[in-house]
Amino acid sequence: MSSSFFIKGKENPKLGKKGKNTVATKRKGDGDPAGKGKVRAKKPSKYNEEISSDSETESPAVPKKRQSNEEHEYEETPQEKKLRLAKLYLEQLKDEEEKRAEEDSFETDLIAGRLQEEVLEQKGKLQRLIAKDLIPPDASEIRVLRGHKLPITCLVIAPDDKCIFSAAKDCSIIKWDVGSGKKLHTIPGGRKGTEDRHVGHTAHILCMAISSDGKYLATGDMNKLIMIWEAATCKHLYKFTGHKGPVSGLSFRKGTHDLYSASHDRSVKVWNVDENAYVETLFGHQDAITGLDSLSRERCVTAGGRDRTVRVWKIAEESQLVFHGHEGSIDCIQLINEEHMITGADDGSVSLWSVNKKKPLSTVKLAHGCHGDAGLEQPHWVASVAALQNSDTVASGASGCSHNSQVNVWKCGQNYRGLEPLFSVPVSGFVNSLKFSSSGHFLVAGVGQEHRLGRWWRLKEAKNGIYVIPLKRKPSNPEEAKVTE
Repeated sequence: MSSSFFIKGKENPKLGKKGKNTVATKRKGDGDPAGKGKVRAKKPSKYNEEISSDSETESPAVPKKRQSNEEHEYEETPQEKKLRLAKLYLEQLKDEEEKRAEEDSFETDLIAGRLQEEVLEQKGKLQRLIAKDLIPPDASEIRVLRGHKLPITCLVIAPDDKCIFSAAKDCSIIKWDVGSGKKLHTIPGGRKGTEDRHVGHTAHILCMAISSDGKYLATGDMNKLIMIWEAATCKHLYKFTGHKGPVSGLSFRKGTHDLYSASHDRSVKVWNVDENAYVETLFGHQDAITGLDSLSRERCVTAGGRDRTVRVWKIAEESQLVFHGHEGSIDCIQLINEEHMITGADDGSVSLWSVNKKKPLSTVKLAHGCHGDAGLEQPHWVASVAALQNSDTVASGASGCSHNSQVNVWKCGQNYRGLEPLFSVPVSGFVNSLKFSSSGHFLVAGVGQEHRLGRWWRLKEAKNGIYVIPLKRKPSNPEEAKVTE
């Protein structure tokens, strides 16, 4: 019986030829106790199996072949690839459309909210709740800008909050940079009798206003004159004449270049600055008008001084509303929104008003306390008021004795029925003018040694300067808005 060998799994008839592909090799005595030449194939052992290099080379070929078959099995056709890419593209388009729809919805909500705010603002029913987040500033954070030689009487802040314009009894106008506190431009005052050759004021400046686009600056003086300036360059443009007494109040109608002016001659005049033209005159007050303000409606409000009335002038209807409430001369007035305003008087009181009510909604008497000996106390006059538009935050400035002057910041109650003190900022002198920045980030006070309207007494220790008071906020939720009924 002949032995057999296997090469790659096939029987090899050549018994005597060794090959490297053999699975078993002939060994003497294997399976033949007598050793007589009978050769048998060795049964493979689990532990001493020999594998040739060819077997090693071909063993990985099996998974490669399997892998190739698998790849061939899952390979997609061109039609399937096109379908898959088309589905992917459609999904991307769907995602983009959904994202765009969300963005459009968000923008629509923003626009709708903004339009709603504008409508509420026009109706005078928008009251942003800011006061609850305000905290008193540190004394080191208050900056004082000095440049005028005589008491500051009035000031305005540019609509972008980058510049402050101030004027004083020295007849000069200074433009300040808010960030650095440096002077950007000075329009010097002239001496009395130089009106014909001096470009500028030659008498005490009592009031000023800036248009809502920051283009025009208007100033009024004791010489019955109104000067119009280019705010950016401080270039003189026009001179308006017509008042028969000192010009004590100026205001541009918001969004226009219509200018309202008030005077000690008890009249209100309307001007068109673009056309360098006079429009009309309104009469009604029984005493010198001491303050004037306006917003976007075709109307203005005035304080009538010693006639103790506040008036709302409806320009288009040629009518006026008369309000009573203070017991003394009403020296200052400011609109909070289209339907609410704040006033201050020399009886020491501060009042909140609605244009729909003939009496104040709220009055704080002795808002800045009293001065004088026991039994002879006199209230500190309220010389200026200011309002952060469409909010619940207002401020008042007093004319105190010595170091007792101060700026009070107040929180208006719901529906403006109440005034709650928030904090006070001590200053030395008469607080003749107050203005909030448009952003509500700071409050500016114009302080002098004398009252802006006269020289009843003088505080020698006071400094003529501009106080820039930061309005710090608590780290809390974003500003809220509330509709007042």
